[in-house]
Amino acid sequence: MADANDNTTGGEQVSFEADPKLEATASNAGPAAINFEAADDLTEGKRSSAQQLKDEASKLGSQAADRAREFAGQGKERATGALDEAAKLFESAALDIDSRLGEEYGRYARSAAQGISSFADSLRGKEVDDLITDATELVKKSPVIAVGAAAAVGFVLARLIKSGVDAASDLGEREPAETNDA
Repeated sequence: MADANDNTTGGEQVSFEADPKLEATASNAGPAAINFEAADDLTEGKRSSAQQLKDEASKLGSQAADRAREFAGQGKERATGALDEAAKLFESAALDIDSRLGEEYGRYARSAAQGISSFADSLRGKEVDDLITDATELVKKSPVIAVGAAAAVGFVLARLIKSGVDAASDLGEREPAETNDA
């Protein structure tokens, strides 16, 4: 092992502190050919740390994907339930339309109810991964429709959130007035 703390070159003394885990090997080519290599235990430690980080990242990524699928499954269940309710609403509206406007117009409402119900059934029959694949294919085939649908959904969600916030603020303003009357 070479002396790492004391080197003399050309009459000058050069002193430096080297990492004790580094090993110097000199070949017959002179001082310029000295190779510093990390000791095996240091290299293995770095590799195992890097592998541990990769393993943890992979584990966290798979946990996040599983959780996202779980939330998407719950959302799918809620959406199909809401679609079923909308289909029932259209069915009951069809009866009212039959009596008020005639059976011809009631058929339109029944047809819409059947369409909504069949869409809910098709959603219920697919896995979340299949729905994601279908959505990806739709975006690739018709990006304009996808952007329009995203804008429409965003608008509806913004209105729902705004109405919820407005209702909550109205409720907050009314409560103190009600308590003062009592």
